[in-house]
Amino acid sequence: MQPDLTEKILELIRRTSTSLPADIEERLRAALEKETPGSAARGAIETIIKNVELSRAKSTPICQDTGTPIFYVYYPEGWSTLKLKAQIRGAMEQATRLNYMRPNAVDAIYDKNSGNNLGGDEFPSIHFEEIEDDQLTIQLMLKGGGCENVGAQYSLPDSRLGAGRDLAGVRKVTLDAVQKAQGQGCAPGILGVAIGGDRGSSYAKSKEVLLDRLGVRNEDPKLAELEERLTSEANTLGIGPMGFGGQTTVIDTKIAGMHRLPASFFVSVSYMCWAYRRRKMTVKGTDIQYD
Repeated sequence: MQPDLTEKILELIRRTSTSLPADIEERLRAALEKETPGSAARGAIETIIKNVELSRAKSTPICQDTGTPIFYVYYPEGWSTLKLKAQIRGAMEQATRLNYMRPNAVDAIYDKNSGNNLGGDEFPSIHFEEIEDDQLTIQLMLKGGGCENVGAQYSLPDSRLGAGRDLAGVRKVTLDAVQKAQGQGCAPGILGVAIGGDRGSSYAKSKEVLLDRLGVRNEDPKLAELEERLTSEANTLGIGPMGFGGQTTVIDTKIAGMHRLPASFFVSVSYMCWAYRRRKMTVKGTDIQYD
């Protein structure tokens, strides 16, 4: 019999909203040491780190914008996705009532907030995939509106930027997206880049790739090299933490390559703010783990 995981998913939401993952916090603390003492950039990161500590201690949201909740559910054969969806939505409603989440679901036509973070079938966003395993995995990403607003998609070739249909062109458009974001993406950020696909699948993959831990490079050596290069070059743009200038604009880059139609060459860039909220839970039998 399939268990009711509503309370466990509620705990996943609480942890995601209130406690920044260790790998993100470590990068932020390392970035602090690169900024000049007394500078606005260093002050911004000091404030960010203090906020991270207080949010974890008090179990309050890391950011006032608790973001779009995006769930990725990898389930074994035989599990009911209808039941899982109902449990996720029930947990989200409870999380909103307990103030782990701010009410964010606004009807775009009538400009009315549902008040409980539930809106049609698309809010929260839930992606299901059946896997050949006996373990259920639920990953949650909370994507803030500020960083979502500065995401970008390019169709190559792009004559304005002199970007062709190759990795050199991908580099040009990605750095263009970072330059245009300035401080509006709440830097220091993380870049999720998808190369290929169609307009929809490319954007979706650019978010999904952000679930990987920082510092884990792409298995393709060409893409791994480009990940490192984009992070390094983005940090020479002088945008810095929250747009105050400085050494740290991007703390990591993740790239995914996809197949595409011959007629299309899309590059999608999803910008994740410093409040890089993502967590996962695994269920195997009666054992439940959080990461």
